[in-house]
Amino acid sequence: MEKVVGNSLVCELGHQIDFNKHGYLYFLQQGGQTEYDAAMLSARRKLLTVGLFRPIVEKINTLMPVTAQTILDVGSGEGTPLMQLLNLRQTHDVAIGFDISKPGVTLATQLATDAFFCIADLRRLPFNDQTFDTLVEIFSPSDYGEFQRILKPKGSLYKVIPNARYLGELRDMLYPSGDHQTYDNSKVVALFKQHYENVIEHRVTYQFEIPTNLRQEMVLMTPLHWGKDARQLTSDQLKQLTKITVDVTILETKNG
Repeated sequence: MEKVVGNSLVCELGHQIDFNKHGYLYFLQQGGQTEYDAAMLSARRKLLTVGLFRPIVEKINTLMPVTAQTILDVGSGEGTPLMQLLNLRQTHDVAIGFDISKPGVTLATQLATDAFFCIADLRRLPFNDQTFDTLVEIFSPSDYGEFQRILKPKGSLYKVIPNARYLGELRDMLYPSGDHQTYDNSKVVALFKQHYENVIEHRVTYQFEIPTNLRQEMVLMTPLHWGKDARQLTSDQLKQLTKITVDVTILETKNG
C-alpha cells in the first residue's frame, strides 16, 4: 500500500481497500467465524473499563522500553487493554490492534484512542516484514512464524496466558466437576519455548472485586460459560460471586 485516496487505501498496482463507516479496514479474504459476539464483548468492555485487567496492562507497561514503539495488539477484541496501555505510556507510540471479530473491532473504533483497528487473519497478517517493535497478545492464539516475520530484530513479544486459578471462583461455580474444572497451561508454555530460547516468565496475580451490577457480565465476558456442562447460575449464586482471582503469566521474549 502506498497512499490513501478518499476513503480507500491504494496499493502500487492500483488495487484498493475501502475504510468502512466505522473507520476500520477489513483484510479478510473470506468471512471469519468467531463466537465472540457483541453481547460478550460489551460485557467484557464493562469489566475492563472498571479495571479487571489493569494490573496486567500496568505490568506490560513496566516491561516495555520507555522510548516510542510501533505496537501491534494481537487479537485486540474490543480494544480497552490497548487504549489503557497507550494512556499509561504517553510516548507517541504508533499502535494497531486487529481481531477477527467484527463486533469487537467495531467497539474498538468507538474508544477515545489514537490506535488504529482492523479486521485481519492471524495466519496471514497484512503487515510488512519487520514492521513492529512490540507485539502484545492477551489471551489470544499465536502464529509464531508470522510474529517473527513482522517483528523487528530485537523486537519484543509479550504473551499473556491464564494460570490454573484464573477466574477460579467462576470456574468452580460453573463446573463443580468434570474436565472443565481445571486448566493447565503447560502445553502453551512449552510451545512458546520451542520457538524462543530466551523466555522470561512474569506472574501477575490479584483479587478483583466485582461491582454488584456487573456480576452477570462477569459470566458473559468469558468463554468459560460456553461448555455444554456449564451450570446456569441462579441470582442467588451470582450474589456469591463478589470477587474473582486473576492469575496469569506474561511470557516475554525478543526476536532474534
